[in-house]
Amino acid sequence: MSLIDIFLGTLGITLPVFAMVFIGIGLKRLGWIDQAFVNTASKLVFRGTLPTLIFLSLIGADLENTFNPWLLVFFALATLASFLLSWAWSTWRHPRHLRGVYVQGAFRGNCGIVGMALASGMYGEAGLSIGGLLLGVVILTYNVLSVVVLSFYRPRENGARQVQWRSIAKHILTNPLILAVLLATPLALLEVRLPHWLATTGDYFASLTLPLALICIGATLSTRALKKGYGPALGASTWKMVGIPFMATAAAWSLGFEGRELGVMFLFFASPTAAAAFVMAKAMGGDETLTANIIALTTLMASITITAGVFVLRVAGLI
Repeated sequence: MSLIDIFLGTLGITLPVFAMVFIGIGLKRLGWIDQAFVNTASKLVFRGTLPTLIFLSLIGADLENTFNPWLLVFFALATLASFLLSWAWSTWRHPRHLRGVYVQGAFRGNCGIVGMALASGMYGEAGLSIGGLLLGVVILTYNVLSVVVLSFYRPRENGARQVQWRSIAKHILTNPLILAVLLATPLALLEVRLPHWLATTGDYFASLTLPLALICIGATLSTRALKKGYGPALGASTWKMVGIPFMATAAAWSLGFEGRELGVMFLFFASPTAAAAFVMAKAMGGDETLTANIIALTTLMASITITAGVFVLRVAGLI
């Protein structure tokens, strides 16, 4: 296969995902969708369609070929390492009041939507199965580590409240995505199959997930905040979209991961900063403008960096 064929094949995987994001931007600017639609659609995706997609992908998966506990362990350790490196770098380079937001923006990716969409485009049901298993690790590590760093640098003036760890634990344990993984995994191991009519209905419902979620990402993307300063945001975005994917993928390859597992991990590590980072930063007194800058920059960079990364890995024969 020639380099041109590989490049066109790579575009065939990544371009549809990012085209939907830019369609979301266009729909919002045209006034065809508004913030009320985005809020409702995002809630529907998080609580309903995405958990259904993960559940159906896992229950129909061949876990004997897709489940690898070492994959989950490595991903968790690599996420922790990227978090600690981001924290160390921010301590050296940035003032205290920006560090919590910088670290969260630099390591927390949008794996649930962008990562899953790309994994589906590259590997189909197998990609969704591997991605669904990784999401359980993603949700737990991202939320806990984000809370740790944001609470460490949280302003304490004016009687700011301490972090409510019990409430945080409750939200993690009742997260619909984690529950979908926990419910589907034993059913997949027991090879339980849903009735045809129920599986078909679930497929219809789950098929709403990726286009609807990607449109919402585009609709919430704003480049106006970038006019308010982009120095720290550019640094965090470059680390998120280039540094972490390169180092984590290289480490995974050196430990023997290859093929679908290596490809899905790269897509997860290379995903742009999650929009949930803005909500958490705002709730915990962080710099919401910097967070918005990072989300905007990483999302805009993703179409280039992810496409380039997939192309290089495919040319090298690693995925």
